[in-house]
Amino acid sequence: MAYNLLKGKKGIIFGALNDQSIAWKIAEKCYEEGAEIVLTNAPIALRMGEINKLAESCGNAPVIPADVTSNDDLKNLLTKSMEHFGGQVDFILHSVGMSMNMRKNNPYTALNYDFTHKTFDISAMSFHRVLQLAYQMDAIREWGSVVALTYIAAQRVFPDYNEMADAKALLESIGRSFGYNYAKKNKVRINTVSQSPTRTTAGSGVKGFEGFITFAEKMSPLGNATAEDCANYCVTLFSDLTKMVTMQNLFHDGGFSFTGVTAEVIEQMEK
Repeated sequence: MAYNLLKGKKGIIFGALNDQSIAWKIAEKCYEEGAEIVLTNAPIALRMGEINKLAESCGNAPVIPADVTSNDDLKNLLTKSMEHFGGQVDFILHSVGMSMNMRKNNPYTALNYDFTHKTFDISAMSFHRVLQLAYQMDAIREWGSVVALTYIAAQRVFPDYNEMADAKALLESIGRSFGYNYAKKNKVRINTVSQSPTRTTAGSGVKGFEGFITFAEKMSPLGNATAEDCANYCVTLFSDLTKMVTMQNLFHDGGFSFTGVTAEVIEQMEK
């Protein structure tokens, strides 16, 4: 059921790869709630062609390629988006992350630092880059909203999450620091959403990921939040209902983040 929470709003969605992507679900929900959107991803990801299906189902939304490590690409994205919308945007979703060390099976104690730099550049510094350019270009309308997706490994140790945990910690810090500056400039709010482990193309690349999901399910009083649940939550953050929420890392994880232990976990340990 739609509530028209985003009627008349215009936004940019980063990171929709396929229908398993959280960003894909968020794009669909934003459109369902009345928003107009622009879709973007890295040129290599767009060659897979699946995002065109999403664009068609979202009112033939424009698809604009952008390498998030390139200022020129991001300037082009923001410029073309504002041209398409005829003005500033109301919201931006940052759903971007990649770890070369995980892909190459390098453990945290033996990182390739060139890979690590790439991880930080794509997964965290890109968030600052998008915000800085939007700030300089005055691309986001007053009381607009920016959300980036993160994970609790930024606060707690999950050994196989590797240097991506460090990247997420940086991402969350950027959300706070830029949140202050953008609020002072133009009342723009910036938050990060710490989502339950979710079966996505990116998530499946983490060693022991199925174990992550099973453990989190047993440790979460409400169970794991799905991608669809996350989409609903992000819609509220893009809407005017949350206009005084900013600089927050918001846990969307069924209660996992504040649960010490559950009866299910104790029972499992005693077997």
